[in-house]
Amino acid sequence: MQSGFIAADDACGPIDGEAWDQGQSERGNIVVVALIIACEVGFWVLLGIGILLRYVAKMPKASTVVLLCEPVLEVVLFVTTVIDLRNGAEPDWKHGLAAVYIGYSAALGHSTIKWVDARVAHRFFGGPPPVKPAKYGAARTLHEWKTAGRWVLAAVIAIALLQGGIWYVGDDGEIGSLRDWQRNMLFLMGINVAIALSYTLFPKRERSASSAR
Repeated sequence: MQSGFIAADDACGPIDGEAWDQGQSERGNIVVVALIIACEVGFWVLLGIGILLRYVAKMPKASTVVLLCEPVLEVVLFVTTVIDLRNGAEPDWKHGLAAVYIGYSAALGHSTIKWVDARVAHRFFGGPPPVKPAKYGAARTLHEWKTAGRWVLAAVIAIALLQGGIWYVGDDGEIGSLRDWQRNMLFLMGINVAIALSYTLFPKRERSASSAR
């Protein structure tokens, strides 16, 4: 009878350990997802505080300091993702999304802040109208290439971070989701380059008054 009880206890051990590991993995996934959401919300919260400090409180220096805290969010997210992988979490779409978010924030975060700042200043605080991009000719083509360049930079940063995760996990790990994100980033690069190239090959021209009739 005693041996039977021992066998039962031994049989339960691996099951309990597996359940514990699964629970740890699920908690890690929740932390990563929650942190991605927190970073996105934090980006807009810091942007709002920065704008209020600049235009309402008339504290431009304090506003600049707050806006310079934006990159800290990406650093926290990156460190948390690395720790999650180091603790044995299988890489999946959430880790890939974290890399993509960091790439977007690094490459387009500054331009997003400038875009919002100019429009809020004009709409609510009597600032000058935002400068609109050119619509025609070489100036429009240059604008499209600048936009494409930012998106390409974002994709390159994301691909590099994803590749770092792939090297860290190794070929024996579950790296399929990270590879999928890399392919998506290559597709994103291709779309933006194709759009910019179309404006180069077929520049948009302003219609003359006679053709408009």
